[in-house]
Amino acid sequence: MAMIRVAPVQVHVRTNWFDGRPREVTWDEQRLSVTAVAAVREERSAYPVVLGPRTVFEVETPRARLTLSFRHRTRRWSIEGLDERAPAAA
Repeated sequence: MAMIRVAPVQVHVRTNWFDGRPREVTWDEQRLSVTAVAAVREERSAYPVVLGPRTVFEVETPRARLTLSFRHRTRRWSIEGLDERAPAAA
């Protein structure tokens, strides 16, 4: 499966107190616990001035792999990519 880029959707993210990594994502009424952080990309040196710097996380959840971005200037989280897991064969 491939990561599908989606229009950014704002979500609520609970993070680790010490390192700021995502622990739980709340999207609509769904709560997804983060099982692993696959990648972290900090975009502090090359970014549009209007938007400001951001950090992008690729995280694993029980239902899907998500690309989360955190915009430092507005302090908002959003989902920018989604790779849903195929249902397990019975």
